[in-house]
Order: sequence, then C-alpha cells, then structure tokens
Amino acid sequence: MTTATISLPLREPVIALAALPPLSLYVHIPWCVRKCPYCDFNSHEARGELPEQQYAQALMADLERALPSVWGRRVHTVFFGGGTPSLLSAKILDEILSGIRARVPVDPDAEVTLEANPGTFEVDKFAAFRRLGINRLSIGVQSFNARHLKALGRIHDDQEARRAIEIARTHFDNVNLDLMYALPEQSLLEAEADIAAAIEFAPQHISAYHLTIEPNTFFHRYPPPLPEEHLAADMQETIESLLAEHGYVHYETSAFARPGYQSRHNTNYWQFGDYLGIGAGAHSKISFADRIVRQMRWKQPREYLDRVADQPVQQENSVTSAELPVEFMMNALRLTHGFPARLFEERTGLPLLTVRRELDEAERRGLITRTHTEVSPTLRGQRFLNDLLELFLREP
Repeated sequence: MTTATISLPLREPVIALAALPPLSLYVHIPWCVRKCPYCDFNSHEARGELPEQQYAQALMADLERALPSVWGRRVHTVFFGGGTPSLLSAKILDEILSGIRARVPVDPDAEVTLEANPGTFEVDKFAAFRRLGINRLSIGVQSFNARHLKALGRIHDDQEARRAIEIARTHFDNVNLDLMYALPEQSLLEAEADIAAAIEFAPQHISAYHLTIEPNTFFHRYPPPLPEEHLAADMQETIESLLAEHGYVHYETSAFARPGYQSRHNTNYWQFGDYLGIGAGAHSKISFADRIVRQMRWKQPREYLDRVADQPVQQENSVTSAELPVEFMMNALRLTHGFPARLFEERTGLPLLTVRRELDEAERRGLITRTHTEVSPTLRGQRFLNDLLELFLREP
C-alpha cells in the first residue's frame, strides 16, 4: 500500500511590527538650471518662469491625501531635495514649510535640510532661508577644479563654489559639502586636493561619492574616460584617511561628519526608518502594523501637477517578507558601525533568524563581524558591499 504525499504551498512569513519606526518627510523640487550629464535623478531643466505657487499648492494637496497613512505620527526630519530646491524663492519655501507644520506635527528641533547648488546662490535669499527655519544646508560642490566642473557639466566654476560656501557658513552652522571623485581624467593628487579644499572650510559634514555611470544619462550614452578601478580605490582610501586625520567620522559609505553632525534624515533611511515623499517623482516607505508599503509619485512635473488633486501616487506596492531582508541590509550595512541586532526585527517585523544562513555565510567570507547584539560590515565588507548584499537576495 502506498501513501500519497501532499505538498502544501509554503506560507509567507507574517510581518508584525511591534512599533512604527521614526518618520521623515522628503519634499522633491524637480527643476534645475541644467541637467548634468551624470545625473539620473528626477530633475528637469527649468524653461521659463517656475510654476512656484502652483507647485506649492500641489505639495499641500499631496500631503493632505497622504495624511491617513501617517496619521498621528511625528515628523523628525524634513529634506528638500531635487533638482535644485534653492531655485525656489524664500517666500514659496516659507509657504511650503508653514503648510507642512500646519498639517503634520514636526519636532521643534527637527533637522530641516535644503539642497543648494553654488550657481544659484544669492546672499539675501540664503539669509532668508535660515530665518524661515531651514537649519542645514547641503551644497553640491562636486569639485573645486575648474576643468572637472566643466567635464561634469556644472553651471558654477571653482571660484563660485568657494564664494557659495563662504556665504553659507555666515548663515548656517550645519553645512554639508557634496564632492565626487573618480572623475573623468582625474588624478589621485587632484582628488586629494578637492577634499583638502573642502576641509579648509571646516564644514560639519562632507559627502564624498564615487562617480558612477548610471543608465539613462548622457555619460551612459557617451562614456567619458574614467580612472581605472585600482586608481579609484586609491582615491577612496586617500580621502577616508585625510578626513579621519581632520576629525571627520566615517559613519556611512560616502558620509563623513564632525561628531554630533551626522545627517539625521539620511541616517533614518539607513536604519530602515519611514519616509513620506511628496512632489514629482518622490518615493515613500511607510510602515503599518502588518505591512510595509512603497510608493512613487508621478515623475513628470506637468503630469504631477495635473494629477495631484485626484491621485498623486503613480505606483504603490507592499514589500514582501522575501524582499524585506535585502531591503533592510541595503540600507543598514551602508553604516560603517552596522546595526543593533534587535533593529532588524523592529524594522522588518521578522526575526533575525530569518537571515541566519546569510549572516553565517557573510561572516565566513570575512564581510561582517557579529555578536549577539551587533552586526557590522568589516572593511572588506564595506569595500565589497555589493558582494555582501547579494547574499541576501532571494528568488521571488
């Protein structure tokens, strides 16, 4: 007599969050003066006068439609990104910030960041930005070398970059400088000189990004001559060493800060916190007790403005339990100190045992170290982050 074996479909683990993570607000301003050849962000060249007032009203309509998904939750950080948010007038930014505060509870000491480009600096405008409550400025310098700025398609030169930083430092006591390395035909000495120039201004935060060629960019269609991989690695090591010598803590893959000045907004992302994104093409990650949802707004500014009153969200999907481990690790393992073991369960609703096999393999390969309370990438894990993350990818 034979016995039939019945195979039952495996049930997907249930997501159960004991508490919701901190919430940030991201506001996307989609316009810039000129699209840079390396940029794959949702940015569009401003043609004629910006529809500032209409866009500010659209942002408030977008926020109001999103309120049920974040009802009662406090916003800890606000970030104006782009594009080039500093293109907006102080009057409109004041309206937007006032509208945000009228609709959601914002921490009294919330970090409020504005991205700015040196080519859009005006002394009076930036003094006004500080008065209306923006307390952190992030300046897209990219390089202090005129030849490299031209190759990157930036609208400012090296002298404008220096002047912009000087203006910012007179009004803001929390300034980040964005720089890039491994630029077209850049030498090791030139990369080092850029970081040294940034350090001279004594900003509270420096971001140093490796230039990567992204799809759907001009550089992807017409690749420039970039430094060899070994030279780019030497640049990275030199930059990290120089910043450490001057008291900057390397706390995330590309982020360095004076103690106490780590970006609170970005750190919330890396710790798999929640963020509500409003504006054209903005992304959101919102947690509920039994699920985690991702959203994307309509990307084209005109379409966003036309649709926002009806439905600003173009795409929405729930993150599956199979996707959660790699989504969490893609963020948390960017932090050089790693994450507390308890954070995985707090932010995903899944036990850490879910990824025990992957963690064992990562440790065997020398990519992480761990204790019963902490998981941290090794220096090798930081250098080969993609290899580390691939261990957490799972077949759908």
